[in-house]
Amino acid sequence: MVKRVIILRPLIWIWMLCISLSGCTVTETLKDALGSTKDFLSSTTPGDWFTGDGLLKGDQKVNAFVAINFENLKQDMAKGHGEYLTSLSELYGVPHDSREAYFSYAQSRYQSLNNSRKELSEVVALLKPQR
Repeated sequence: MVKRVIILRPLIWIWMLCISLSGCTVTETLKDALGSTKDFLSSTTPGDWFTGDGLLKGDQKVNAFVAINFENLKQDMAKGHGEYLTSLSELYGVPHDSREAYFSYAQSRYQSLNNSRKELSEVVALLKPQR
C-alpha cells in the first residue's frame, strides 16, 4: 500500500501540472508580452515599427533596443564598455576592430545625454557611430 501511494503522488502532481499548463501556452504568453511592448513602442513613435506579421522592422531595431534598454545603456556608456553597448555596436554594424573606439565615442556622449531629457530620435542620433 505504501509503494502505491509513493508512486501515485508524483503522477498526481504531474497530472495537475499538465492540466494547469494546458490553458496557457508559451506562444500566447510571448504574444501578450510582445504585444504590450509593441503597443508602447508604436504609441511613442509616429511610424510603424512592426511588419504585418508583428515582427520588428530591420530599420527600427536600434530604436527599439535603445527604448527598451535605455537605463542599462546609460550605465554602460558611463563605464565605456558593457554588454548593452556591445549589443548596440552590433546593431549599428561597428566592426570588431573598431569597437573600442566606438565605446570611447559613446562614453564621450554620456555627459550630454545625462544633462537633459532627450527624445528617442535624439538619443539614437547621439549614439550613431561617426563614419
